[in-house]
Amino acid sequence: MLYKFKSPAAGDLIMLEPNGRRVLEVIGKDAGPQGIILAADMGAAISALEQAVAQEDADHKAAVALAESKGEVAPKQDAVSLRQRALPFIEMLKRCSTAGKDMVWGV
Repeated sequence: MLYKFKSPAAGDLIMLEPNGRRVLEVIGKDAGPQGIILAADMGAAISALEQAVAQEDADHKAAVALAESKGEVAPKQDAVSLRQRALPFIEMLKRCSTAGKDMVWGV
């Protein structure tokens, strides 16, 4: 399944199901086949995504530091981090918020 996010304020954004689901869960939305993010809720969504990205980065740095302190091989981060996956979504949210337009998917 694909998530296709749409808004009159930005071009369409397509995400694979696991990535779209994770982003929607981070912002507190039901990851169903259809939904809407209201313009009024976009500031909170942007903040939630930025906090999740910062937390993932901090967790990875802590895991690397712990492994190095034990003389072990540092764990690798996912090939594509949440930061990379969420950036286009955050940019779309910012454009929609500035324009005062809602974002929808599955419609």
